[in-house]
Amino acid sequence: REQPAIMRGPLIAGVLKQFMEQVSWGPLDRLVVDMPPGTGDAQLSLVQTVELDGAVMVTTPQKVATEDVLRGIRMFERVNTRVLGVVENMSSFVCPDCKSEHRVFGGGGAERISQSFGMPLLGSIPLNSSIMSGSDEGRPVMMSDPDSPSASAFESSAKNIAAQCSILAAKLRAEAPETQA
Repeated sequence: REQPAIMRGPLIAGVLKQFMEQVSWGPLDRLVVDMPPGTGDAQLSLVQTVELDGAVMVTTPQKVATEDVLRGIRMFERVNTRVLGVVENMSSFVCPDCKSEHRVFGGGGAERISQSFGMPLLGSIPLNSSIMSGSDEGRPVMMSDPDSPSASAFESSAKNIAAQCSILAAKLRAEAPETQA
């Protein structure tokens, strides 16, 4: 349980392939795969294993994080994977005592990416200790603190992502050649 999962290229590819092809998922509307940041073996293996509807890029406001996301967007473009938009995590912190908003990590990183690439800004998730404590307990903030600004931000982001998937599906249907019966 406390041993590290040390994996390199071929092993990562095999685990992802097994995960995508040998798990009985049942009927799904969407399958979301949370990937580590970067442009490495995990991302490349995933796009080579399954046909993705698209990728959602997640960043924090700082410049170093947005630079990584820019490289990620370029990688997905190179492997012909659509980027549906960008979400900014840890966008701000609202003090529970004074209710003032603080941009601990700066601000606007996702908005700059959105404007640079002409892609939607899908959401901004504020810092909230309920996210951390709920995650540690296995209860997402949507369950542990459903009325919080963070829960609302997750819900809004999810709706925006679903909308982008629907828009993409409509575009693909419109572009598909009609088949003869």
